[in-house]
Amino acid sequence: MQSPQTTHSFLSGRVIALQGDITAQAVDAVVNAANWTLMGGGGVDGAIHRNGGPSILEACQEIRQTRFPDGLPTGDAVLTTAGNLPARFVIHTVGPIKGRHGEQDAAYLAACYHNSLKLAAENSLESIAFPAISTGVYGYPREEAAAVSSKAIASFLASDDQIKEVRLVFFSASDLRVFLHHQQFPSKQEGA
Repeated sequence: MQSPQTTHSFLSGRVIALQGDITAQAVDAVVNAANWTLMGGGGVDGAIHRNGGPSILEACQEIRQTRFPDGLPTGDAVLTTAGNLPARFVIHTVGPIKGRHGEQDAAYLAACYHNSLKLAAENSLESIAFPAISTGVYGYPREEAAAVSSKAIASFLASDDQIKEVRLVFFSASDLRVFLHHQQFPSKQEGA
C-alpha cells in the first residue's frame, strides 16, 4: 500500500514528512502512540498491534511485568519487537492527553519524540518513523503538535549523528498539510 507519494524534507534530508500508513514503513523502528497500559488500543496503537501480531503484545506484557508494573509514564519510551511489521522494532511512547498536565503538555509531548529518538540511537538504529503523537483521541491540537514535534526532533538531531532518517507519517493529507504549515524546523541547520 506504499505507493509513490510526495514527500517533504527538512534538515538536509534527515527528516521526511509524508502521508501514509505507519504500519507499512520499512524502517528500523516505528513509533507507537501507545496508551499507558501498553496493551493496545485504538488508532495507531490498535493498527500496530493488529498488523504486527501477538508478539508485540507479548513483549509489552513482559515490560509491564518486569519494568513498568504501573504502566508506562507519559513521555517515556520502550522498545519491543515489530512482529509482522516491515520495521525491525516498535518504540512505544505515551503522549500527553491535552489539558491533563496543564502548562507541561508541550514538555511531555517533546519528551515522547526525544526519548524515542534517544532509545533508537542507544540501540544503534538509523531510521525511525513517527505518527502524529497525541493528535487523535488525546486531543492535542495538530498545529501546536507540529511546532512541538519539529522543535524536539531538530534539537535532538543537532547533537546526534546516529539517526540518519526520521519519517513523519501522517494518516491523512489534511494532517500533513497542517504539519507543513505549522512545523518549525530551521530552514538551514548549521554545523550538524
